Amino acid sequence: MKILVVNPNSTKAMTDKAIAAARRVAHPDTEIVGATGTGPASIEGHYDEAMSVPGLLKEVAAAEAAGVNGIVVACFDDPGIGACREVASGPVIGLCEASVKAASLLSTSFSVVTTLPRSIPVIEHLIHGYGLTHQCRRVRSAAIPVLALEEEGSGAREKVRDEILRAIEEDNCEAVVLGCAGMADLVDWLSAETGIPVIDGVTVAVKMVEALVGAGLKTSKISGYATPNEK
Repeated sequence: MKILVVNPNSTKAMTDKAIAAARRVAHPDTEIVGATGTGPASIEGHYDEAMSVPGLLKEVAAAEAAGVNGIVVACFDDPGIGACREVASGPVIGLCEASVKAASLLSTSFSVVTTLPRSIPVIEHLIHGYGLTHQCRRVRSAAIPVLALEEEGSGAREKVRDEILRAIEEDNCEAVVLGCAGMADLVDWLSAETGIPVIDGVTVAVKMVEALVGAGLKTSKISGYATPNEK
């Protein structure tokens, strides 16, 4: 099968990181293809999210025309997921939905560690919509800009680790979800450092798409995700 991993922001280094994480866990017969959006350099709030959607939809439409079997939207804010599902015939999965649902299967409680404090309300809203508020102990911020994850010597990964350790101590959580696609390359190190399941949305979303496609399932087109009429 062929899966598109699309980064809605315009930072190619983050796309490359997501693709590497996806290929690390994908089945040998799964082809992972990547795409980078034309939106802002990072998505750090409602405005950035809205600005990223047109470029995201363009990449999804191109992938659909090229015959991909499923799509991973590699941003934890899950931007434009409903619209992407209208355009695509195969499964479309965002990082937040994939990772928090995985966390709910692996633990009785979890916390999320994201980048900036302004992302917290967005993620809380998503988790409520996914019906998992009762299992999410807290959404936390490591107080780092998204792009700091791409900078050598920024201390970003240590700040994320320290926030996870605080989550274990203060939230009494059993698992932690990484609330940014830019953290995908840290998951093994963070798991070893903290001793609990640390869940990265890119890898989980890829495996979920593989499972759904392998089961012969596609996005329903009968109502809510019906293919949009051309204007």
